[in-house]
Amino acid sequence: MGLVDILRQEFSFITGNYRTLVISWMIMDLAMEMPHPNFQYYVEALGGTGVTLGIIGLANFFAMAAVAFPGGYLADKYGRRWLITTMTFAMALSFLFFAFAPTWHFILLGSVVGSLCLIYQPALFAMVQDSLPSERRGMGSSIIQLIHGTFNTPGPIIAGFLLLQFGLVSSMRIIYLIMTALFLAAAVFRLRLKETITNREPMRFSYFISSYPKAIKESFNVWKVVPRTVWWLFVVRILIMFGMSTTNVINALYARDVLGILEEQWWLVFIPLLLTMVVASIPIGKTVDKVGRKIPLVLGLFVLGAATLIFVNGTLLTLMIAMSLFGIAYMLIMSASMALTADLVHPVNRGKVVGFRNFVGYIVMGIGMLVGNYLYVNFIPQAPFIVNLGLIAPALLLVLFLVHEPKKRVGAVSQA
Repeated sequence: MGLVDILRQEFSFITGNYRTLVISWMIMDLAMEMPHPNFQYYVEALGGTGVTLGIIGLANFFAMAAVAFPGGYLADKYGRRWLITTMTFAMALSFLFFAFAPTWHFILLGSVVGSLCLIYQPALFAMVQDSLPSERRGMGSSIIQLIHGTFNTPGPIIAGFLLLQFGLVSSMRIIYLIMTALFLAAAVFRLRLKETITNREPMRFSYFISSYPKAIKESFNVWKVVPRTVWWLFVVRILIMFGMSTTNVINALYARDVLGILEEQWWLVFIPLLLTMVVASIPIGKTVDKVGRKIPLVLGLFVLGAATLIFVNGTLLTLMIAMSLFGIAYMLIMSASMALTADLVHPVNRGKVVGFRNFVGYIVMGIGMLVGNYLYVNFIPQAPFIVNLGLIAPALLLVLFLVHEPKKRVGAVSQA
């Protein structure tokens, strides 16, 4: 068997909806990482001081939480495709608030609008799970991370180049215009998606309001029928999300003001992070599929702790190492947890589980960002990192003693 045949056999599951989503992510990811390195500095340049970053993060994630329940409910009852395609178009236009913002308040408004558009996230993740065979879920999740890493990698480099050429504010405005164009292109491509839910009702705008109480009820009731491991896995992810949000909201400011890293150098630390995700994604995915989900989860938590310790006292070089470790930890935890959730939850309930997890997770992350920014401004700068480290220990204990893999995995959904 030749190399081409081996590759064709190895990646034969990349078909249908999964292939369409992968290609659309490639388009979107070309610009997705561009604003991240200098976002905190951009908000500061537009007048944001004190806990402004925390307020933006809180509003951002609370808006995402507001649509998490109806997103999951609508995805399971009325279908995935309509939500994914329509909201991708709307999200593309939300970047115009960032591009033309005269003050940080427009960043706040753009964040809220963009986050409301993410009502399609449960449908998106559910469609991915619907489209992957059970024995390929670890690989499928890692390929998503590979796509993100590969196509995100040029982003920080382009952001650094634009920063040096046009200055902070002008470069960020250019970046958000690029994001608008690419997201519109991805939205057009996603029109090729095929629905995976049968016997569904036609979508109407009135459902967004009328379905909300029922969506909340069903998203809570779903925990009565899913295995207990899904609940403990949810708790683990919530602990990690809160801890990481406390540090992510101020990491650029911490690097500049505490570690002495120049603003013009900060974007450099994102390059090894993204390259690591490119190189390690496929091996991690194969590991999750071969050795199971639990061992990668445990390893990911250890790596996350090590990365946090290295970051706190880092130099430019050790920050690059820490960011690479963050990438490995993220892929291990996300690939294993996504695969394990799909193994345990039947397709009819996946949207509701994702919706509930997103609702609580977004609230927790919003609060975490506000808390992290507050601790950074009012206490010692290292306080957010201490909180992050403190939450890894209970998460590790939960994985070791309460998270279990099923003897038989739930299957995929056949596509039309």
